[in-house]
Amino acid sequence: MTDVTDNDNLIDIKKVMEIIGLGKTMVYRLERQGKFPPRYKPGGWSSRWSEREVRAWKDEQRQGRAA
Repeated sequence: MTDVTDNDNLIDIKKVMEIIGLGKTMVYRLERQGKFPPRYKPGGWSSRWSEREVRAWKDEQRQGRAA
């Protein structure tokens, strides 16, 4: 698979949920269990995730299922 862009955007929970197809509670649960990339806290109350890490996690889940 070829990476279209070298940029690594920080994305919010809504975008994370859209990419991986899971709800907010499950995202936070998986993160607490160490099974999902950790969030970044750029300031204030906001939480953001690395889009590259989220997409890599999704690809790993797909590969694991195919095995």
